[in-house]
Amino acid sequence: MSNVKINGIVLSESNMGDFDKMLTILTPNYGKISCVAKGARRPKSALLAGTQMFCFGEYLVYKGSQTYHINSVEPIEVFYNLRIDLDKLKYAVHINKIVQDVTHENQNCYKILQLVLNTLYTISETDKNLDMVLGVFKLRLLCILGFTPRIMECTNCKEKEDLVYFSMKDNGLKCKICGKQDTSTIQISESTLNAIKYTVTAPPKKLYSFNVKEEALEEFKLVSKVYFNEKLEKEYKLEDLF
Repeated sequence: MSNVKINGIVLSESNMGDFDKMLTILTPNYGKISCVAKGARRPKSALLAGTQMFCFGEYLVYKGSQTYHINSVEPIEVFYNLRIDLDKLKYAVHINKIVQDVTHENQNCYKILQLVLNTLYTISETDKNLDMVLGVFKLRLLCILGFTPRIMECTNCKEKEDLVYFSMKDNGLKCKICGKQDTSTIQISESTLNAIKYTVTAPPKKLYSFNVKEEALEEFKLVSKVYFNEKLEKEYKLEDLF
């Protein structure tokens, strides 16, 4: 089998044998794949740096009968700050778990990988509020997965003004009148409304180029959390690492 160059990020690593590793790597074109890294745990291994969790790199691999095998790797970004800040690491691990749940082998994951890289970079290299970053990630991921909320008009009456409720049942915004008749709604402020609209429509590279006002952050967190759990039919909790 000929070698193939792929870019990807390591989602998980586990020990195998005395010196080897089994990796799960998210790639744009091959989806989530399993890779064997022979000798990666040897102190002087050329694979040592590029086979750590959260490393994004260029991998030279060949496919065996069941898994891929890594011949070489050129690290591109290792997100070093995630390894020295426990709060940042906690959020990165939480995002990692979500990504592993929603990705599969032989799936086009270009948009998901792009979102993951932008998110981890924001967590690692900026001082953005981590709860805001997580909320943006969840809402944008839902858009990629096909659950884009309707944000330009009331999902019921098509009214474009007074959109002060977010409906979980009807996947989007509702006006003041219709929202009161829907028990699945969360009332939101104008700042939260603007944050939702920006998250859904912003270009990928500018996704985190905004801030949420302090008074609106709790609303935004609640909407993204409840909507995310509702659509994926699973409750994701941000848990302590230790």
